[in-house]
Amino acid sequence: MTGTGNIVARQPFPVAARTRLADPQLRANLRRATHTIRDKRLRMVGEVPDWEALRVSGAAIKDDVLARLPELLDRFEAAATAAGATVHWARDAREANEVVTRLVRQTGTDEVVKVKSMATQEIGLNEALEAVGIAAVETDLAELIVQLADDQPSHILVPAIHYNRHQIRDIFAERMPGVDPTALTDEPAALAEAARRHLRAKFLSAKVAISGANFAIADTGTLVVVESEGNGRMCLTLPETLISVVGIEKLLPTFGDLEVFLQLLPRSSTGERMNPYTSMWTGVTEGDGPRQVHIVLVDNGRTDTRADPVGRQALRCIRCSACLNVCPVYERVGGHAYGSVYPGPIGAILSPQMTGPDAGANRTLPYASTLCGACFDACPVRIDIPEVLVHLRQQGVDAKRGRPSAERTAMRAMSWVMRDRRRYTAALRAARRGSAPLRRGGRQTSIRHLPWPLSGWTASRDAPLPAPETFREWWAGRGRG
Repeated sequence: MTGTGNIVARQPFPVAARTRLADPQLRANLRRATHTIRDKRLRMVGEVPDWEALRVSGAAIKDDVLARLPELLDRFEAAATAAGATVHWARDAREANEVVTRLVRQTGTDEVVKVKSMATQEIGLNEALEAVGIAAVETDLAELIVQLADDQPSHILVPAIHYNRHQIRDIFAERMPGVDPTALTDEPAALAEAARRHLRAKFLSAKVAISGANFAIADTGTLVVVESEGNGRMCLTLPETLISVVGIEKLLPTFGDLEVFLQLLPRSSTGERMNPYTSMWTGVTEGDGPRQVHIVLVDNGRTDTRADPVGRQALRCIRCSACLNVCPVYERVGGHAYGSVYPGPIGAILSPQMTGPDAGANRTLPYASTLCGACFDACPVRIDIPEVLVHLRQQGVDAKRGRPSAERTAMRAMSWVMRDRRRYTAALRAARRGSAPLRRGGRQTSIRHLPWPLSGWTASRDAPLPAPETFREWWAGRGRG
């Protein structure tokens, strides 16, 4: 089943990136934030002598999950059901939204609180609930900022990374109910206090909470959420009904496998030794927590991704965003340029695989990289993102083989010219004569804009002018002077 939802880029990446590159404040915010996080990550990773062995273990566990996914999903469903949870299955975003909407309506409420969840962003759950008159209140601070600003997240871990504290203060002062704009400052403590007061009332009145999950344990039917603010703990324990939307690749075979990932994830995401809050729940417990627990297992293109022997490694991803923080492309354009809830290097390989390359402008995403390899070095589960990027580019080229294109025609013409020494010499001579008026006394050595159909070459680079003489001509004439 092909993936749908907020993972389809509406604009080609080069077009969207050009707009973001023209925003100097955005680039300054991104540079400051990404460098701070990646410096913390390097310090925390440096404390672990067997870090590379942990990465290898994490990759091996995830590969085992992908190899045995149908069996492990059945085991998870049986264990969660035995513990009192109700498991639902959704093939795509539409089905997942229908399931959650129906469950919320059955409770009779028109407002839900949410834990930060990439899966619900992926399927566009907030928009689906809003369409039927149900308000979804984001309780993660960064997600709340983005929601109040009527904006979209631009980072997997830090959705409001494109804002600085002055901009956040203005958003709170203008749009957060109950805030005194004359008294609110841009001090982090003041902003956190304003958000805390706003959200506390929501937590205490909510009947339904919606979450995702970082991990799902097949043996026990347990779901795991790790976070830093405590808002997730409030959502997971106070409401009467809890609905968790979980991608099917989030499984781990056993509880013991968590040991590896609870070391890898916090160090790679926030640069911490451990997460401040790690919440685990298994079905319904009498006298403690929600009375009804629903788990919606979502495919949405993951099965198609798993079928690709090279691209399936993208499903190892644990959403730490370490690859975003080291990517030179992401640092300059931010997350909105990718047009998907999964931005950066991991989004460039995950989104086009989940949706198929022909969805929207997703075919352009694998080219949003310099292939420097920093993402692979930072990935805690050793996803070879450059390898998958090249693989997806190759698939794009293969899909167009046999069709006429200006590039292919130009390359064939060049091949014909360069196969014969006399033709090649004549072509060089003609090029030198043709470009002679452009040299301007030898000061100009390149052309910034070529006419169509060669304009694609100079869209992102200069075209060098032919040399005034060839090496052979220079060698032959060096003694004459």
